[in-house]
Amino acid sequence: MDHELSILSEAMRRAGREALRLANTGFDTYTKPDQSPVTSADLAVNQILRDHLSAAFPEDGWLSEETEDDHHRLTRSRVWIVDPIDGTRSFVRGLPEFCLSVALVEHGIPAIAAIFNPATGEFFSAIRGQGIRVERQAEAGQAPFTPIERPLALVNSWELRIGRFQTLKSHLHCRPIGSIAYALALVAAGQADAAVTLEGGNEWDIAAGVLLIEESGGRATTAAGHPITFNRADPRVKGTLAIGTDLTSPARSHLVQLSAAQRDGRAPLS
Repeated sequence: MDHELSILSEAMRRAGREALRLANTGFDTYTKPDQSPVTSADLAVNQILRDHLSAAFPEDGWLSEETEDDHHRLTRSRVWIVDPIDGTRSFVRGLPEFCLSVALVEHGIPAIAAIFNPATGEFFSAIRGQGIRVERQAEAGQAPFTPIERPLALVNSWELRIGRFQTLKSHLHCRPIGSIAYALALVAAGQADAAVTLEGGNEWDIAAGVLLIEESGGRATTAAGHPITFNRADPRVKGTLAIGTDLTSPARSHLVQLSAAQRDGRAPLS
């Protein structure tokens, strides 16, 4: 898997440079049918990644947020799962809370993962069974994420605003973040203690981050606590709960209770 990660790293760094170039020179923004934004930078990054990975590994399948899904991938044992830019709204606003997220999945389980924040130069990667690696380009323009208060949960901004994490606030600092992929990478790197979304999401948002969490010794599940498998016919995911290795009770207990409420179909207590 070292060869695959080497090819992937080169492709992601090249695609990240293009994303930053477009951030500086200008890009077009469109609205998708689900009302989420997509930019010409998302599409350019997607094309660079697909060109490089498909040329190197033509037999592998492909699932990306910005490529029409034809389900041909379901016949493949190896599939690249890609979010060209996770946190597009942050990218549009010029905030350094977006990233490129790619995983190679084998038989439904992530085998390789890489998450790259080109604005901060942080590159998080893992090969299953070999731990997590974190690098940073010294010349990056933005400072990396720095936690101020711990224990820290990185959460969905809308869910925080409507009070879904009220029960956690006496035990964890809840900070909104624009990218669940970046949040998972930060938890895996020990920069935060948990990442939580109670609704929504897709495989491409979390495939790489799940492996990073697992290789760091943490645990990642759906919001209801169920294991996550990948390259399914329906790539939608019912929320995400990731807990890092350093989080202790009672904060961990309250996250588990929140997960149980999701599993039982109960609304989170406020």
